[in-house]
Amino acid sequence: MASFSVYASIKFLSLCAMICGVSGLGANWGTQASHPLPPETVVNLLRDNGFQKAKLFDADYGTLRALGKSGIEVMVGIPNDMLASLASSMKTAEKWVSQNVSQHIRKNNVNIRYVAVGNEPFLETYNGSFLRTTFPALRNVQAALIKAGLSNQVKVTVPLNADVYESASGVPSGGDFRADIHDLMLAIVKFLSDNGGPFTVNIYPFISLYIDSNFPVEYAFFDGNSSPINDGGATYYNMFDANHDTLVRALQKNGYGNLPIIIGEIGWPTDGDRNANNEYARRFNQGFMSHISGGKGTPMRPGPIDAYLFSLIDEDAKSVDPGNFERHWGIFTYDGRPKYQLNLGTTNSGSLVPARSVHYLQKKWCVMKPSARLDDPQVAPSVSYACGLADCTSLGYGTSCGNLDARGNISYAFNSYYQKNNQLDTACKFPNLSMITKADPSVGSCIFQITMEPYYGGAERRIGSLRIMVMQK
Repeated sequence: MASFSVYASIKFLSLCAMICGVSGLGANWGTQASHPLPPETVVNLLRDNGFQKAKLFDADYGTLRALGKSGIEVMVGIPNDMLASLASSMKTAEKWVSQNVSQHIRKNNVNIRYVAVGNEPFLETYNGSFLRTTFPALRNVQAALIKAGLSNQVKVTVPLNADVYESASGVPSGGDFRADIHDLMLAIVKFLSDNGGPFTVNIYPFISLYIDSNFPVEYAFFDGNSSPINDGGATYYNMFDANHDTLVRALQKNGYGNLPIIIGEIGWPTDGDRNANNEYARRFNQGFMSHISGGKGTPMRPGPIDAYLFSLIDEDAKSVDPGNFERHWGIFTYDGRPKYQLNLGTTNSGSLVPARSVHYLQKKWCVMKPSARLDDPQVAPSVSYACGLADCTSLGYGTSCGNLDARGNISYAFNSYYQKNNQLDTACKFPNLSMITKADPSVGSCIFQITMEPYYGGAERRIGSLRIMVMQK
């Protein structure tokens, strides 16, 4: 027994070294998938991997009900397209809080702690679409929480992109809120401070690397291999700390230096771009976990960091407007398989634990016929059709399937469409081009997926539905 006690103590200390400096580990749970895992399966996945918090992007009833009695702390989300109605009507805000917060807390025992009003509503790419509705919606939701008697338990916040602040000097000490939204940001920050709400920010070193080919790659990671930046005695060895402290300085400069900060999203994608791969994702996420594990914090904000990894699971139905990588942020694949070795410090094995009881369709694929010709005039429109309705973001330069030949690319597109449509025979009827095979066409890192059995747990769930292609032969 003595040796077991020593072993157990060592195990506990190693786990504590990783997570005791973190204010509870969180994960973003997005559901924009053609074939989502059942909510109960995802809740088990969260618990098996030691996640104590979940951040949602909406208030899906089935998702919230599954989180009931799980002990997982929840940040429930309000999408941007709902901001206008909530801003213009107090009754709408009260109804939303009643249905999506009060009911789940009181009837389903869901541990809702935050309401996220909007999601990065001030992104410059939105061209000001939500500038007039975000703050009024925030005020109305807060008033509705007060009326429901929940304002002490549930706090409001607005997840914001890091582009809401900037530094004219290029170092954190020059931090301030963006000039075009400065007054609005101060109003929101004051409101959050007055009502006990945190400032939630999404920080993405990957995006900096994606949009700027001259960005120093090593500065995105936590290995200490980059040239440090000195800012009045504070030394910055990675972009996260520098970006975080630019926000801290902006808050300090405007009189809110003690406002709590939550990292709403942070992570690294694994496909869809030459810098999006398993190696970089593992390096970044493991580096981040190690970086925050000791509770040291950042030069300007010592102490535990409250963070939600982005994200838990891949979402194949997300918009690719930001880039093809957008569907590949998960630390787990669409079906809950770990993508790489990652020690969150929350499991006895020191590894990610896969989802349990996942059920798949048959082992069969849709591929290009060996007899089909590459110069067939139907090839281009068929591939375009398949990719437009399915997911071909793993194809292209530097991606996991970037080394496929022409026939392989075509087969991948056909199979993606076939699997999204639940392996219906009619989904593999590309004219004189396709066939169904039971021989796995996967090559190296390029996996030709087999989809899961569709989940029909909620009427509002959108499962891959077939649109029959009619083409002239």
